[in-house]
Amino acid sequence: MNFKNLFLILGLLLAMSCKTQKDVSKIEGKNININDSLQSITSIENFIKPYRENINRDLDSILAYSVDTYSKSDGHLNTAIGNLMADVIYEEADPVFFKRTGAHIDFVLMNHGGIRSIISKGPISKRTAFELMPFENSIVVSKLPGANVKELLDYLAKAKRAHPISKLKIVLDKDGYLAESSVNQVPIDFNKTYYVATNDYLINGGDGMDFFKGSEAVYVLDYKIRNALIDYFMKTDTINPVADDRFIQLTD
Repeated sequence: MNFKNLFLILGLLLAMSCKTQKDVSKIEGKNININDSLQSITSIENFIKPYRENINRDLDSILAYSVDTYSKSDGHLNTAIGNLMADVIYEEADPVFFKRTGAHIDFVLMNHGGIRSIISKGPISKRTAFELMPFENSIVVSKLPGANVKELLDYLAKAKRAHPISKLKIVLDKDGYLAESSVNQVPIDFNKTYYVATNDYLINGGDGMDFFKGSEAVYVLDYKIRNALIDYFMKTDTINPVADDRFIQLTD
């Protein structure tokens, strides 16, 4: 090959490269509606079938039994399902926190909107936990000064919503103002700090819970709420949660 031919080939390649770059710079797209009208590809379906079946078997394996159906709309200031979730978080997370810090969680606060499903009467499976908590929220513990605990209580008194709590008791007077508050049956001392278990959404001020921004320290447990539920269900034969007096309003 002589130099003339070589330069001709190089010129053609350069021209093609420039043309290709020019074409690529223009990107076009269109919306494809994903619905039942799309035909499945048999080879792909056959490939993923055993994995899907294995996952479904795991999700549907029975862990416990529920004596009734529970919903977050069942009560006003506290609900059976909310009480269950908060109590589970305390029971499962406190040993983890104690092992790492030598301290115990004082109380738990989660958000009402974080409960994403009911618990149906009958068998409870891993799928139940995934339906209750489809998000990847994890448990964190806030070291919260007393002044911010007071803000927390004021928030709950004003919201008058069944945000799940555990080890915390709140009594409102007939006009809706805070009358009593205690942790583990001991009146709250606003000169102390308290270890409050919550989730990684609320710790950043989610749902308007800005009082958590005053945390002196935040401990990340690397423990998902969903996994805490699964761990609890695995060791519990039957669940029968109830609405109780942990958050009430006096009528007179």
